[in-house]
Amino acid sequence: MLTDTVREDIRNFLTSRRARLSPHQAGLTDFGGRRQVSGLRRSEVAQLAAISVEYYTRLERGNVGGVSEEILDSLAAALQLDDVERAHLAALVRAANTPHRATDRDGGALHVRASLQQILDAMTGAVAFVRNAHLDVLATNQMARALYEEALDTAEQPPNLARFVFRDPRARRFYRDWDGIAHDAVGSLRTEAARTPGNTDLADLIDELVSCSTEFAARWDAHDVEYYRSGQQSFHHPAVGDLDLDYDALEVPADQGLTIVTYTLAPTAPHASAFLGLQQNSLIPRRGTAHDNQ
Repeated sequence: MLTDTVREDIRNFLTSRRARLSPHQAGLTDFGGRRQVSGLRRSEVAQLAAISVEYYTRLERGNVGGVSEEILDSLAAALQLDDVERAHLAALVRAANTPHRATDRDGGALHVRASLQQILDAMTGAVAFVRNAHLDVLATNQMARALYEEALDTAEQPPNLARFVFRDPRARRFYRDWDGIAHDAVGSLRTEAARTPGNTDLADLIDELVSCSTEFAARWDAHDVEYYRSGQQSFHHPAVGDLDLDYDALEVPADQGLTIVTYTLAPTAPHASAFLGLQQNSLIPRRGTAHDNQ
C-alpha cells in the first residue's frame, strides 16, 4: 500500500537525520560512555523538540495523523533540517495523510509548449534545456545539444539525466564533479518521490536505477534530498575541454513539473574561451541525436 511505503519513508528519513547528529552538534551534554545508537537517541530528539518520547516515537514510526506545523517546525529545528529537508518532511506527512491513486506521469510531463521551445531557441548565448521532475530532457537549444551531446545520444526517449549519470560510463568524464551531480540527481528524485507518492513511472525509474547501479542504491538509501536551484557545475566537453558554468533552474509556473535549466558564463571568467568554442561548436550540424528534430 502507498500509505505503508510513505510511513516507511518517514521512519527512514527521521532515523537517518538523527543518526547524523552527535549530542555535541545538537548542543547537548555528552556524559560519555558507550552509546548504543549512531547519533541522537529518540529521547534526545524529543527533548530538543519539546515533545514526549512516546509522541516522537509514534512520529518516527510514520504515525503522523494530525501532526501540526508547529511540531514539524520543532522537529526541523531539533534535527537541524535545512529548508529542502523541512519541505521534504512536510511532503511526506501530507502524503501519509492523503489518499493517493496510482498515476503514471504526475510531475513527469513528456511534452513542452511551442512557446517554450521558442524561448530556448532565442537564448543563443546560453546553454538551455527543459526537463521534467523525472530528470527527462524534453527540449534543448543549440548550445545544450552541443554541451549534452553524449547525454542526448541514447536510444531511450526522452533522454534521462539520472540514467546518464548512473548507467553511462561517459558521465564520469563529462561531469568533473561526478559525486556532486550524482548526489543532486538522487536527491532531486527523492524529493519528487515524496511529492508524488503514487507516481508509477517515477517508481519504475527508481527501481531500474536501484537494480542496475549500486552507487544509486546506496545514495537512495541515504534519504538525502536536494533542490536544484543555482550554483556552478564543472564539465569536461570532448571538443572544447573543461568548463565551469553558472547554472540556474527556473520553474515554469504554467507547466507543473517543468523546469528551464540554463548554463552561462561571464565573458571574463575562466574557461571563457572554451565557452566561446562551445558556442561555435553548437553551430556545426550535429550527427543524429535524440533531439535533432527540436
